[in-house]
Amino acid sequence: MIVGHYDKAAGYATRRAGGSPSWLLLWTEAGAGLVEQGGVSCEVRAGDLVVLGSGVAQHYRVRAGAGRWRFWWVHFQPRPSWAAWLGPYARGDGCHLVAGVPAAVHARIDLAFERALRDARWVPPGHPRPQPASGAEAAEGPGTRAMPEPEQRLGAGPGVGPGVGEARVPAVVVAGPARELVLGAVEEVLVLATASARQDGSDDGDQRVRRAAAIIAAEPGAPHSVASLARAVALSPSRFAHLFAEETGQTPMQAVRQARVRHAASLLEVTDMDVGQVAAASGFVSPFHFSRAFRKEYGLPPRDYRARIRPATG
Repeated sequence: MIVGHYDKAAGYATRRAGGSPSWLLLWTEAGAGLVEQGGVSCEVRAGDLVVLGSGVAQHYRVRAGAGRWRFWWVHFQPRPSWAAWLGPYARGDGCHLVAGVPAAVHARIDLAFERALRDARWVPPGHPRPQPASGAEAAEGPGTRAMPEPEQRLGAGPGVGPGVGEARVPAVVVAGPARELVLGAVEEVLVLATASARQDGSDDGDQRVRRAAAIIAAEPGAPHSVASLARAVALSPSRFAHLFAEETGQTPMQAVRQARVRHAASLLEVTDMDVGQVAAASGFVSPFHFSRAFRKEYGLPPRDYRARIRPATG
């Protein structure tokens, strides 16, 4: 597992005819690149994430005319659960493109990579720092030659210096705890990118309505109103209310109330908060209003619901 950051000028390229034994993630910060794997070609720009599976021929480089390509990269072995997130973005032959990740999450993704680079060298306090092997093994990880070199510069002889603006030194992950920390950062990047970007063919429905629904689901207890939700998606309240009802079959505040009741049900199931605390945490102005809304949704009062879900023991 290796983490690094490059800022490469025109002429930089990497080709692996037999593919990589590891998976490879590329996050573009600036400039543009051209990524090819198994006959699939993707142009990438700022805000694009590419994830390449192992064992398939790959070739990536600064896109012609771009002048530079600044990007984070990680060689890794994926966790099984990641396949579900990446599946909708598959382009074929192990190539996944998550294009157009919204700018609102770019800073958080960049911070995750910065953390991964630091954590790659982390060891628990009081533990001796692992010493990398010498020679070729030090470049490829301890005790194995399975990890490819981060780059194989085409057309460049020995002694060629780092790319434009390159300052961060790639880090080989050599310790168990560090590996888990870095995988956690990579997982955060994948969740943020795949959950935020629009999939190809995902044009069904109005994007602003989907955004408002996501805001409600993320924080049902917040003081939502038609006006606040409309502002969040840059619509007038009347236009937003019409679109929302047309798309979902319910008014915005009906959706808010339903989300709050379901959030409250989860709290009743898994916490020991009293009904008043659950009502407040779920955004209801009073336990009375909460109980009435809850009974309408679930057919019984909150206390009876909790008793049925969590019968007394002892």
